[in-house]
Amino acid sequence: MFSMPSSRQSFFFSSFYNPYFCSCSSSLFCIFFFLTTFLYSSVFSTNHEASALFSWLHTSSSSIPTSSFSNWNILDTNPCNWTSITCSPQGFVTEINIQSVPLQLPVPSNLSSFRFLHKLVISDDNLTGAIPAEIGDCPSLTAIDLSSNSLVGSIPASIGKLRNLESLILNSNQLTGRIPIELSNCLGLKNLLVFDNQLAGTIPPELGKLSKLEVLRAGGNKDIIGNIPHELGDCRKFDCNCPELVNLFLYENSLSGYIPSELGKLQKLEQLLLWQNSLVGSIPEEIGGLLELEEFMISNNNVSGSIPSNLSNATNLLQTNLEGSIPSTLASCSNLQAIDLSHNALTGSIPTGLFQLKNLTKLLLISNDISGSIPPEIGNCSSLVRLRLGSNRIAGSIPKSIGNLRSLNFLDFSGNRLSGPVPDEIGSCTELQMIDLSSNTLDGPLPNTLSSVSELQVLDASSNRFSGQVPASLGRLVSLNKLILNRNSFSGTIPPSIGLCSSLQMLDLSSNQLTGSIPMELGRIEALEIALNLSCNSLSGPIPVQISALSKLSILDLSHNKLEGDLNPLSGLDNLVSLNVSYNNFTGYLPDNKLFRQLSPTDLTGNQDLCSSGQDSCFLSDVGMTRVTRNDDNMRKSRRLKLAIASLIVLTVVMVVMGITAVIRARRTIRDDESELGDSWPWQFTPFQKLNFSVDQILRCLVDSNIIGKGCSGIVYRADMDNGEVIAVKKLWPITIAAGSGCKGEISGVRDSFSAEVKTLGSIRHKNIVRFLGCCWNRNTRLLMYDYMPNGSLGSLLHERTGNSLEWELSLLMTVILARSSNTVAGSYGYIAPEYGYMMKITEKSDVYSYGVVVLEVLTGKQPIDPTIPDGLHVVDWVRQKRGGIEVLDSCLLSRPESEIEEMLQALGIALLCVNSSPDERPTMKDVAAMLKEIKHEREEYAKVDVLLKGSPANNANENKNSNGLPATSSSAPAVHSLYPKSNHTSFSASSLLYSSASSAKLGFK
Repeated sequence: MFSMPSSRQSFFFSSFYNPYFCSCSSSLFCIFFFLTTFLYSSVFSTNHEASALFSWLHTSSSSIPTSSFSNWNILDTNPCNWTSITCSPQGFVTEINIQSVPLQLPVPSNLSSFRFLHKLVISDDNLTGAIPAEIGDCPSLTAIDLSSNSLVGSIPASIGKLRNLESLILNSNQLTGRIPIELSNCLGLKNLLVFDNQLAGTIPPELGKLSKLEVLRAGGNKDIIGNIPHELGDCRKFDCNCPELVNLFLYENSLSGYIPSELGKLQKLEQLLLWQNSLVGSIPEEIGGLLELEEFMISNNNVSGSIPSNLSNATNLLQTNLEGSIPSTLASCSNLQAIDLSHNALTGSIPTGLFQLKNLTKLLLISNDISGSIPPEIGNCSSLVRLRLGSNRIAGSIPKSIGNLRSLNFLDFSGNRLSGPVPDEIGSCTELQMIDLSSNTLDGPLPNTLSSVSELQVLDASSNRFSGQVPASLGRLVSLNKLILNRNSFSGTIPPSIGLCSSLQMLDLSSNQLTGSIPMELGRIEALEIALNLSCNSLSGPIPVQISALSKLSILDLSHNKLEGDLNPLSGLDNLVSLNVSYNNFTGYLPDNKLFRQLSPTDLTGNQDLCSSGQDSCFLSDVGMTRVTRNDDNMRKSRRLKLAIASLIVLTVVMVVMGITAVIRARRTIRDDESELGDSWPWQFTPFQKLNFSVDQILRCLVDSNIIGKGCSGIVYRADMDNGEVIAVKKLWPITIAAGSGCKGEISGVRDSFSAEVKTLGSIRHKNIVRFLGCCWNRNTRLLMYDYMPNGSLGSLLHERTGNSLEWELSLLMTVILARSSNTVAGSYGYIAPEYGYMMKITEKSDVYSYGVVVLEVLTGKQPIDPTIPDGLHVVDWVRQKRGGIEVLDSCLLSRPESEIEEMLQALGIALLCVNSSPDERPTMKDVAAMLKEIKHEREEYAKVDVLLKGSPANNANENKNSNGLPATSSSAPAVHSLYPKSNHTSFSASSLLYSSASSAKLGFK
């Protein structure tokens, strides 16, 4: 690529260094000649560097953003004034720094031309191809940063020749092969970052020679295997170790074996991240001696045993598979900021000393076997922000000192054995946003001081023994989203002040002893859209007409009360998907709308004077129709018959004409198709990468035997090129293309799949998205070229199974990864959000919708437009029609354990939030990722089931009531409680309701 120095330059250099050349008569002339020669050689070299840089920038036909390199002029004597270039005082290039520019170029191949180059930084620029071995011929290099590109191939061993190298940053590419042993020769190396690639093999123990190494990050390479080298801490083969190591990140690999005790000698280590490997054994006691250790994360391994008692300086502690008690010596870890020991088998009581930690903000001990009581010393830990002790065996009362936690915003005591009243002092925790006291034996009245917690969004006190009246002061909580007080012993009337909770989305007061009428003020809560459950009380009187204003309400349960009057106030609730008014004293006819016509008799039963036989005569619009004369009926029938015959004749003629037209067009298409591979129409070819094959080679491969898949946009072929390269070619279904249209053209003013994929894939570079190579087209045919993926696509993984269903653990991991890495990308038909039809643009919330469709695919095993779905419904509409019941899950997944079925139902609830028809009501991808993470890590945090409709008695005490006391619903409008299997764990209801987008954005997640 770059030219070598000319013979003239060689002559001048050789002359300059020849001692006999200065035997001239005039020493003045000799000095003048030397200076002239030196200046000439300097100018020649720097001009050579400018030529090399300019040539590299224009090696591809791809368009380079001119604004980023507007001052790169080949006529300049040197590149020292060019953007992104830094030179020495002598005019030699010492630094190339290009970041976040879509270059679509390879790494410069003749870097040896830059003899004085110190820093090479070309990151986030969509560099392609391999790292050239010549990079090792730049002896002055101290820093190499080629991160966040699309580089492939292995890491060159020649980098080991760079003895001055201090930073090697190659993360976030598609590099393969092993970590070169030769890197151990870079004795000055301080930072080695190779994470998020596709590297394999073991971690070289020779890296222990790097005595100046401060950061080693090799996580996110799932094929890195073997043990953690003990040589990093103490060499047995070499006289070495890495005493300067501060960060050791080896998470999300496939490492096995024990955690080497030698790591305990890394006295400067601050972060040790080893999660998601296959490590075994116990945590070495030596780890506890790391006085600077701030973050130690080892979850998702097979490490067991107890917590080291001498972790004195850690700020974050996260572990799983632990047993025994929580060591009291953790109280000496004065820098601890977060303790998460959830989902273990820890026993004993909570050490009181933990609450002397002045920096502790997060204490999570969810789902263990901890007993004893909550220490009164808890009030000393005023820095606490999140306190979660749910699903243990903690007994006793809630200490009054809880009121000292003024910074607390998340309080979870659910699923324990707490008793006694809730102290009034809880009202002093004014920052609280979430309070979960469910499933205990707490009693007495709810404290009125709760009204002081003005930021409260969720209050769940269900399944306790609370009594007295529902506090009227709760009406002051204008930020409250969910109020869940079911299965208690509350009495008296429903306070009208609840109507002031303008943000309330869910109100569940079922299974109490409430009396009086339904307050008309409830009709003022416009935000009430999830559920209103007042079942299993002793409410009386008519349904207030103001209830008709709850136009967003989805679920209404008034069953098992003493309500009376007609059901007319419910006629305008068009958004209802579930209604139960059984076992009351309602009378009269039914409103004539779709919901009531589909309502099961079981949802109306127990109302003696209510016309609910299911006949047309029970609906208001049909009352009095029996007075119409038989002659009028006959006349109408005659008119209908004549109209039907006329319509049939017209339809037949239209079909014949359309059929003839279709045959003519088909014949034309066949003729066009027969000529598309010949010379009838010229081909145009636009590569997006450096390609070494022609259109003719591609066309020869477009035969039936090479078909590897078909989709809604076209057929995909495997194509073997003459140079041995294998690519995938998508031949799009035919569409009329305006003359002169190209890869970026408009097609009849409408964006089709060709222009959409070219525009999108041509600008996206991500290791999880297949690399787009280019496109070619003629008048009739459009071809897209991609890297060949031998293991197929996500679609084939989900829908083209070979006998083994996709493991749920993998499915859940896939959904989390997709949620974390999702970007705004226009999808294929079936994935595009409904608002695209009128907005004609893709937004972040459109991407959320598309992601929700993918999650539904994972769970149901069905494609967005699936021939097995009746009536041609989209999978979103089909799941909604089935009320998200367990029957929508893929039959291959139903054999999984009950706990996993519950996780699936939770994920189903999150998916339904994502595919909400209103973009504003969808969560953000950040919230979705957090919700999915919570499913796996905190699924027992809300240990209750059937949160929407629980507590309703049945036709006879037990037959119409599930294990949680939920009311039965109709068969024609499938029961919402069919969503939830019988369990004490988190269900779809808790996940989708307690973590809706409205609250999760504010609450945050663990």
